[in-house]
Amino acid sequence: MNLHLEIITPEKIVYKNDVDEVVVQSENGQITILPNHVGLLTKIVPGELIVKKGGSTQLLAITGGFLEVEKNNVSILADYAVRAEDIEVLKAQEAQRRAGKLMEEKRSEKDFATAQAEMIKAITELKVATKYKRKPSRPTEV
Repeated sequence: MNLHLEIITPEKIVYKNDVDEVVVQSENGQITILPNHVGLLTKIVPGELIVKKGGSTQLLAITGGFLEVEKNNVSILADYAVRAEDIEVLKAQEAQRRAGKLMEEKRSEKDFATAQAEMIKAITELKVATKYKRKPSRPTEV
């Protein structure tokens, strides 16, 4: 029996597939969702989202949102989510620098909050991209 996972952001459906396991950071710590998990609604925090299916593992960067589990359906409504392989490291590094500069300027509380959100997004992307790049490649057959 599998879980049906959907990850939805305001812009698009980022992921929609049957999976074996989902690991995510909630406000109360890391949780793992397996088939037949009890119904759950929780807030998720910025961090890494791990999706396991068969022998493969996929990493995503997520900046927060909500997770709901109901009858082997896992729905994640995320503020922002991106697959590790789609992260553009140079753009994330530039966004981090730009957000840091804006936070130092402290023009208004609104500007600071916007810059802080961009900083969290960039840092989350960079952490996930770094982990994804370090993942050992599978041996190739000769």
